[in-house]
Amino acid sequence: MNIIQAIIIGVVQGLTEFLPVSSSAHLVFAHNILNVESSLAFDVFLHLGTLIAVLWYFRWDIIKMLKSWWLSIGDLLQGRFMQGFRDDPYKRLAWYVILATIPVGIVGVLFEDSVDALFAGALYVPAFFLFVTGTILYLSQRMPGGNINLHNITKKEALFMGLGQACAVLPGLSRSGTTISAGLVAGLDKEFAAKFSFILSIPAIFGAFIFKLKDIGSAMDANFLPIFLGFIASIIAGYFAIKWMLDLIQNKSLDIFAYYCWVVGIVVFMGSIAHIF
Repeated sequence: MNIIQAIIIGVVQGLTEFLPVSSSAHLVFAHNILNVESSLAFDVFLHLGTLIAVLWYFRWDIIKMLKSWWLSIGDLLQGRFMQGFRDDPYKRLAWYVILATIPVGIVGVLFEDSVDALFAGALYVPAFFLFVTGTILYLSQRMPGGNINLHNITKKEALFMGLGQACAVLPGLSRSGTTISAGLVAGLDKEFAAKFSFILSIPAIFGAFIFKLKDIGSAMDANFLPIFLGFIASIIAGYFAIKWMLDLIQNKSLDIFAYYCWVVGIVVFMGSIAHIF
């Protein structure tokens, strides 16, 4: 993989991680279009770039969550956990992010080989699930608007979004699209559904990075500069994708992404089937 190819793939990763069009599908498509060998280590390192982007964008919320979570540990030791939990929305948010991360952690541990096999399969697999992503997005936009936000979210809504994130390990099923749609179905207001979705990505991406750290190390030794520049590209693209997505979900419909997923999914699916025959 040369420098230009790495930067292109980094931009693709950064944009599609937060736009509801499936980063996994687009990484598979990009590797095939550019005719470069797919490296799981490189893909995970690009995910680290998007992790940095979301951490920086929501840095003040993250700091509040970490402080509140640490205070809640003190509350637990002093026997007044529930009082603090009810009074501080950031304590609830921190614990709900942990709760919502459990499903994807279970899926990642128990079904890693099966998921990896799907990523290594034919293009019609991510193409099909990209079409499913478009359908989920389209239907979620027809749901009545909710009013659940930081101050009144419960474990039920958090867990429902966590289940959506667990389903999104499938190639072509957008993580942001699935979790945001799950949030809208559960009654979250649009801005908070997107915000919770992005914050929820942090432990999932970080966990995947740590799990594959040994592979990333060997890849870095072999081809450092393209990986580094792709990593930088994913940070920049990811930051602007978050900014754009939050503005878009407040002021416009996500239908454009549903149409995009349908068109790309159908084109790639038909092209893949035709290639087989």
